[in-house]
Parts: sequence; structure tokens; C-alpha cells
Amino acid sequence: MDTLNALLGGFGSALSPMNLLWALLGVTLGTFIGVLPGLGPALTIALLLPITFQVDPAAAFIVFGGIYFGSQFGGSTTSILINTPGESASIVTALEGNRMARNGRGAPALATAAIGSFVAGTIGVVCLSLLAPVVVKLALAFAPADYFALMVLSFVTVAAVLGNSVIRGLTSLSLGLLLGLVGVDLQSGQARFTFGALDLLDGIDVIIVVVGLFAVGETLHLATRYRSSPEEIIPVKGSMWMTAQDWARSWKAWIRGALIGFPIGAMPAGGAEIPTFLSYFVEKKLSKHPEEFGHGAIEGVAGPEAANNAAGAGVFVPLLTLGIPTSATAAVMLSAFQSYGINPGPQLLTSHADLVWTLIASLYIGNVMLLILNLPLVGLWVQILRIPTPYLYGGILLFATVGTYGISRSVFDLVMLYAIGLAGFFMRRYDFPTSPVIIGMILGPLAEQQFRRAMTMSQEDLSVFVTRPISASLLALAFIALTAPIVLSFLRSRRETAAA
Repeated sequence: MDTLNALLGGFGSALSPMNLLWALLGVTLGTFIGVLPGLGPALTIALLLPITFQVDPAAAFIVFGGIYFGSQFGGSTTSILINTPGESASIVTALEGNRMARNGRGAPALATAAIGSFVAGTIGVVCLSLLAPVVVKLALAFAPADYFALMVLSFVTVAAVLGNSVIRGLTSLSLGLLLGLVGVDLQSGQARFTFGALDLLDGIDVIIVVVGLFAVGETLHLATRYRSSPEEIIPVKGSMWMTAQDWARSWKAWIRGALIGFPIGAMPAGGAEIPTFLSYFVEKKLSKHPEEFGHGAIEGVAGPEAANNAAGAGVFVPLLTLGIPTSATAAVMLSAFQSYGINPGPQLLTSHADLVWTLIASLYIGNVMLLILNLPLVGLWVQILRIPTPYLYGGILLFATVGTYGISRSVFDLVMLYAIGLAGFFMRRYDFPTSPVIIGMILGPLAEQQFRRAMTMSQEDLSVFVTRPISASLLALAFIALTAPIVLSFLRSRRETAAA
């Protein structure tokens, strides 16, 4: 009953005319960004961070939530019509969706993606509303040693999941930890890794790193891969209404995708890539028309799109209740919370309950807005694909530069911005994931703080991390997550050698 009352209060705030306008702005901008290949919600939120400081925190997070959900809606348009997934989670949608478009069934593919996203997103937000208070109650039982172990698990799993190589992921994470330690140590008062530069005594602003990696670095990477020849855009023909057979083959896939996506997205090592692939294989296994897979099966679009959006809602569970980001966008949103002086975690539902429930209520509203925007206006979104790409890249760099300079009016920050952006460019070029950098930079100082508290409370006894059941279990899971890919790779190579 308390949850229902809190949610009703959130709707009361989210349904105010001004917040409805913010929600509409967020979902529209998110769909716009999602349609453009190569751009994503992390980059967009990073660009908006410097210019939203004058806005009420609730309004800012309503916009950010709308961008997050809207980009997932818009990404399906790009995947289906030009076979170019905007994010890794949209790869599966492109497998069957683009084939449907080439077979003249692009309209039903877009419709099942939009409706499935709405259904699964709504289911995910309902589960978020019910699960968040439960997770908070569990998290309040955590001691400093348990929190440190949880952050170690997050470090390891994020480094392993968000990259193609565990070594590359851990390297990116180490860079983030290093950046997070720059500045004056609050406990000892000693300067760390400042190299005598007075501008670094206060540390490196997270926003500069976020904008540098996700705006400057990503834009430079996309610009080097730019092809002057236009992409082939498959025109949408026929009615957007799905046939009775399309509905019959899609609705079960929507439900299954939502039930697969949300739990995995809510895990501290979640994300949207695993549930989308898992949903695709489940639909292929259960389909009465398995021969259509690879040639345009509508279940292969409905299930993965539902899983993608449900996982997007699930990401908010560890972010809001534990302060643990599990994706690039979640990491950027965590830095946005901190820029407003708000620390997500078990106390968030108590200290900033109005903000949290307004955000959750706005996700319900944003889902409805997205359904209304996507189905009738798909022709308009397709036209966005014709924007000259060089103008787009130039605009992103301009906004990144002006926004960053506006924060502190410091030339040193601009130099830092482009230095980090150049590092981000080389990371993308050589396949080093950038998300672990942000996660390490944000969670690193928090993990250090919890470690010091645990050591103080245990009188410098390291055994506290293995004598407490929660911390011991979390550290064991972290060890398994770290060693399992290495062991599996070794066994695979041994098998291949034996076969040869």
C-alpha cells in the first residue's frame, strides 16, 4: 500500500503540465537520437549534462528517462530499415527485421517492435515499482564490507560483460579507477596523481570524462568510419496495422521477451545484450514456423525488442536502489545524480522519494507517448536518416565544447575534454569498452570509502570480507565471473587443438 501511495504521488507530480512537456521532449529527442545510426542515449545525456544544471532535478531526470526509453524505440527503426543497429542490443532486431523490410513487410516489423516495446516497457516499469522497495530493504542490511564486495562484483562483471575481452574490460576499468583517485585524499589530505597541477587538486569532473568519452571520442570514431555513399533506406509500404496472424505470433513473444529481459537487466551484471539474444533463441525454439527464421520471422523482432525494453527498465533497479550502474547510459545517469548532489542507494527512496517516484511515473507516461509518436510518425523518423552526417558530427562537437566550457569557464577543462576524447577514440578503435571507465571512476572512490570503513570497524582485520556471509558470497561470485571466461577459453583452445 505504501508503494501504491508513493506511485500515485509520483503520478501527481509527473502529470503536471510542465513535467508532461519535459517527458515529451525526452521521448522525442530519444527517438530522434535512436533513429540516427551510431548515436545513443549515453552520448545524448552526456551532451545535455552541462546544460541541465539550471533545471529542476526532477525535470532533468524525466528528460533523461525519456531519452533512454525513446532511443530504444528509435533504434528499431534504424535496425529494420537500413540494417544498421545503433547499439549492440539492436543487433538481433536487425537479423529478422531488415529481412522483413526487404520482403515488403517493413511496416509490420516496425509495428511489432513499437507495440512490443510499449508492452515490455510497461511490464518492466511495473516490476521496477514493485521490486525497488524490496531491494532497498535488503540493501539496508548491508555492512561496509558487503558494499565493498558488491562493488568488486560489479567491477568484475561489468568489465567482463561490456567488452569482447576480459583483459580489455579490466584495463578500461583500471583507467577509470585511476581517474577517480586524482585529487586530494579526503582522509589524509595528500594530493594524489596531480603531477603538480593545481587544476587537478579538486579531481577530474565526471562530466568532462563522460562528455569526452561518449561525445568527443565516439564522434571522432564515427567520423573516421563515415562513408560518403548514402545508406540504402528501404521505404515503408502499406498499412502500419498488423494482421490477425501477426498479432497471434507476436503477443506471446512480447510477454516472454519482457519476462526474460527484466530480471537480467535488474542484475548488477545485467545489460540488454544477453536477454535479446536469449529471447531470439527462445522464440526460434518455440516457433511453429522455425523455417522463417533468417528470412523474416516476426517473432524474431517481437521477442528481442520486448527483451531490450524490459531490460532497460530493469537497469533502474540496481541504479536507484544500490547505486550500481550496469550499462553505459546508467553510468552517465549516475554521474548526473551526483552532479545534483544526490547519491543513489538504499537511502534514495527515503531522502529523495518524490524524485524517484516522479521518475518512475514518468516512465509509464513516456511509454504511452512513445507508442503514439512511433506508429503514426514513422515516415517522419525515416526522413531524419537523410540528415548530412558531417553536419551532425560538427554539431555534437560544438555542443560538447560549449557545454563543457560553460561549467567552469576553464581552458584547462577544454584541454582535458579533448585529451580524454582522443583517448576514447583510440579505445573505440582498438575495441576497449568505454563504459567501465565511467563505472570505475564513479564507483572507485565509493569502494575505497567502504573499504576504509570496513577496516576501521574490524580494527584492520581483512578476514571481515570472508567471515561475513554476504561479502564472502559476493567475492566468490566475482572470482567465478573473472576466471570463468579464461577457463572456458582455455578449454575451447584445448578442444580445438585436440580436434586438429
